[in-house]
Amino acid sequence: MKFIRQFLIIISISLIGEVMGHFIPLPIPGSIYGLILMFFALQFKVFPLDAVKETSKFLIDIMPIMFVPPGVCVLEYLDVLKAHWWQIVLISIVSTFVVMIVTGLVTQLVMKIKER
Repeated sequence: MKFIRQFLIIISISLIGEVMGHFIPLPIPGSIYGLILMFFALQFKVFPLDAVKETSKFLIDIMPIMFVPPGVCVLEYLDVLKAHWWQIVLISIVSTFVVMIVTGLVTQLVMKIKER
């Protein structure tokens, strides 16, 4: 019963986020709103971490399984991927370096703030 209650909390927050994504005229997916809501709910102790901990761990443990359907779908579009492979590789390399640089800069900024 505890897992069902925890799962219902997670699904409810996700549903509220999706509804917000539908009504707020910004190009932000509803799942992001749900993550932000969950963060603030845990941060401001709307419910304790123990209220979702076990189910969250289970969902993280089975996350690789969730990538199987998109992976199979990619196989259906191999002809498109073959036609644009160099663009995909270029974008992947550039975005990887951008993420690494931004992460490094943010980390340095946080470290400087903590030192003060």
